[in-house]
Amino acid sequence: MAYKIRQADYFYATVNDPPEEAGKLLSELAELGINLLAFTAVPVGPMRTQFTIFPEDDAQFTNAARLAGLDLDGPHPALLVQGDDELGALASVHGKLQLAGVNVYAASGIADGQGAFAYIVYVRHEDFDRAASALDL
Repeated sequence: MAYKIRQADYFYATVNDPPEEAGKLLSELAELGINLLAFTAVPVGPMRTQFTIFPEDDAQFTNAARLAGLDLDGPHPALLVQGDDELGALASVHGKLQLAGVNVYAASGIADGQGAFAYIVYVRHEDFDRAASALDL
């Protein structure tokens, strides 16, 4: 099973939720030259949405966020796993973390339909070094 793992820091931003907010933010970040590894938007109450933003370059992103007036919480460490989409690929990752006593408190993944997958694994700050070691990061 071939995959690569890297640390991917993420930031939270909670915003009021007019329909155009996510598109506006993503367009603004693109105009500022910010490349994202991942992005999620989850409702957190009536008319509020929490964005989880995984920039490729933390320093460049935080500078751009400041210019955009975005209030950030982070960075927080996560693991970005990318590899061949094979049966049991995610089970292998979780098995290694379980053996190391690391609790995965959230995860999100997707297959690209072309034989590859990407998977974001959220672990607590205090478990990150152990998780990274278990996955040979």
